[in-house]
Amino acid sequence: MAKQKPKVVVEEVDTDKKLPFAKINYILVLAGVLLIALGMILMIGGGSTDPDVFNEKMFSFQRITLAPILILAGFVVEIVAIFWRNKK
Repeated sequence: MAKQKPKVVVEEVDTDKKLPFAKINYILVLAGVLLIALGMILMIGGGSTDPDVFNEKMFSFQRITLAPILILAGFVVEIVAIFWRNKK
């Protein structure tokens, strides 16, 4: 008895597949990442070089209020970027 060779099934490749996100989604993701990075950069610093001296700059508006708002705005933009759909 001769052994039978297994049949090879070749499937057609669908070349019309679209990307999961449109260009606007990627732009919004980049904007969200930049907002988060800017918020993190604004939080940097405020420390003192001398441990015996207290630096009031640690509690500035920039570090306590502005930076967290930018970070949260960045996360909101990221969520919008994920759920955004074109009207087409």
